[in-house]
Amino acid sequence: MTTGTRVPAASGRRSPSAAGAAVVTVLVVLHVLAWQGTGFSPADLVRGWRGMADFAGEAIPPDLSWPVLGAGIRAALVTLYIGLLGTTFSVPFALVLAVLGARTTAPNRWVYQAARSLLSFLRAVPDVVFALIFVTAVGLGPFAGVLALIFHNTGVMGKLWSEAMEEIDLGPRDALRTNGANGVQVVAHAILPAVVPQFVGLLLYRFDVNVRSSLVLGLVGAGGIGFLVNQSIKLFRFDQMATHLLIVLVLVVGVDLLSAAVRRRVAV
Repeated sequence: MTTGTRVPAASGRRSPSAAGAAVVTVLVVLHVLAWQGTGFSPADLVRGWRGMADFAGEAIPPDLSWPVLGAGIRAALVTLYIGLLGTTFSVPFALVLAVLGARTTAPNRWVYQAARSLLSFLRAVPDVVFALIFVTAVGLGPFAGVLALIFHNTGVMGKLWSEAMEEIDLGPRDALRTNGANGVQVVAHAILPAVVPQFVGLLLYRFDVNVRSSLVLGLVGAGGIGFLVNQSIKLFRFDQMATHLLIVLVLVVGVDLLSAAVRRRVAV
């Protein structure tokens, strides 16, 4: 009786260690290129400490006089309104595109691809670019900011909602289809009830993001407290800028707390 020695079968696969080393090497090379391409220089930051100290010295203490504080509060409310309308007015458009762009609900492959392409385009164009476009169309002010958020948020929220609909249990959908339900009935009675908690959570998340985005939109003329921040910087009134940023902090924290409270209610 003879015993043979097992010879390991040749395999074209890389060992896990080799694959890991290749990934690490690629990441290191990419970071080196990014470091060089962006001019990243901690030494320049250290050398610029005096400028940052001068900036902080001019910003502190903030100007808390009522003309500045009152104007900041009113502008912060406008920023909140921009984020609110930009979120809620995008809901019907995002919902339609989400239904058409989800594999579980799209009527056919062509409609699915068209809806996904439109969602990708709306996401790819930043809200700031949309704001610049609408400022040229409707003029400076909050309306341009609302329109910019509606378009961009439709793309983002539509994608998130479509992915949520693709992850549900398909049993109820198939049961309704077997009993002769049409597409609208399937969506209304099988798809949407299963994803309402995810929809609400994602909607609140986007509201948080849109309120912050409204601040940036103000920097390009779309109204709100971002406009006052930009104006303060241009006038070298950094103490007023600090006041506006404190108001923004209060606004953001308040929106976060409100969103968290609503999410807890929905989760119960």
